Amino acid sequence: MAEIRVDHLRKAFGEFVAVQDSSFTVEDGAFLALLGPSGCGKTTTLRMIAGLELPTGGTISLAGEDVTYKRASERDIAFVFQLFALYPHMNVRRNIGFPLLAQGVPKAEIRTRVEETARLLQIDHILDRPVSGLAGGDRQRVALGRAIVRRPKCFLMDEPLGTLDAEFREVMVRELRELHNRIHATTVYVTHDQIEAMAMADRIAVMNHGVIEQFGTPQQIYDRPASMYVADFIGSPPMNFIRFDAGLPKGARTARIGAAEIEMPALRAEVAPGALALGVRPEHIRFSDASPLRGAIYGTEYLGTNQIVTVETQGGLVRARLPAGQSYRIGEPVGLSFKSERLSLFDARSGRVIPSVLHEGALRREARHG
Repeated sequence: MAEIRVDHLRKAFGEFVAVQDSSFTVEDGAFLALLGPSGCGKTTTLRMIAGLELPTGGTISLAGEDVTYKRASERDIAFVFQLFALYPHMNVRRNIGFPLLAQGVPKAEIRTRVEETARLLQIDHILDRPVSGLAGGDRQRVALGRAIVRRPKCFLMDEPLGTLDAEFREVMVRELRELHNRIHATTVYVTHDQIEAMAMADRIAVMNHGVIEQFGTPQQIYDRPASMYVADFIGSPPMNFIRFDAGLPKGARTARIGAAEIEMPALRAEVAPGALALGVRPEHIRFSDASPLRGAIYGTEYLGTNQIVTVETQGGLVRARLPAGQSYRIGEPVGLSFKSERLSLFDARSGRVIPSVLHEGALRREARHG
C-alpha cells in the first residue's frame, strides 16, 4: 500500500471550477472519506487521483511518485464504482479473476489469489455461481474482490453502496470497515452519506462547492466543526444555531443572548460587532426552570430510547435530544441550559468558526491540511 498526497489540486471545466485548491494527505493504510452533497467536487477529486480526469493545476503523488499526468493504467490503483460493472456471462470466480487474466498472470496463481480473496470476503461458497442471480450485497462483494485480487497500491471507491437498500448498506458498512482493518489498504471513499463516512473513515474531508471545508477525524469534525456548513451537514439532527448580534473581546467566556448570559469556551480572537451564531449539539441541551434563556415547546419526535424536542426561542428553533420518559405539551414554556464547554461560536456572515479553547487544536490541524 502507499501514501497519497494531493497538493493545491484544481479542476475547471471552462469557467466552472469543480475543485478549488484542495490539499490533503492519506497516510499509508489509512481510510479517507470525501464527504459532501452532489456537485461538491468529491467524485471529480477521486477521478483525478485515479487518472480518469487530468487536473487544471496542482499535483498528485502516490507512494512518493508524481502521478499527476500519468494514465490510470500506470498508477496501480483499483477503482470500485457505484454500479458494480460485473460481467453477467461469467460466474463469480471468473469475474474476480478477470483482471489477473488480463495481466497475463499464470492460471495456477489466479486460482490461488481468487480463492484467498473470496475467503477474505466470505464469498468462497458462491465462487461457481453466475453473478446475475446474486443479491446486491454479494454483487458488491464480488466487485470488491475484483479490486482486491490485484493487490494494488490503493483503493478508490465512488459511492459503492449507493444502490443497496438500507439493510444491505448497514451490513456492507460494517464489512468494509472490518475488511480495511484486515488488509490495511490505503483507501479513498466518496460518499454523500455522513453515517457511512463516520462509521468507516479514519479521516474525513468535508467538501462544499469544490472546497474542503474541514479535514479531520470523525470525532474532530463532529465535536469541533470549522464552519456552520460542516456543523449543519454532520449530525442528525444537526447542530443548532442561536443567532444574535454582538461584539466580544479576546478571552471572552460568556455571550449575552437576550436576557441570558451564556457561558462558553474562552475565545482566542476578538470579535467585531456583527451577526453571530452560537452552535450547540442537541445532546448538549437540557431543560432548566432556572435558566433565563426561555422558549416554548414546538414539537416532539419519539425515537425509542430518546426523543427530539423542538423549542421555539427568540433566536430560532432549537432541537434537544432528551430521554424518552418525559412528556411535553405543545406551547409549554421551558428554560434551556447548555453544556458550556462544548459550545461553538460562529461568524454568521462568513460561516467560519471563531477560534476558542475548544477549537484551537482542531484549527491547527486544519491549517496543516489546507
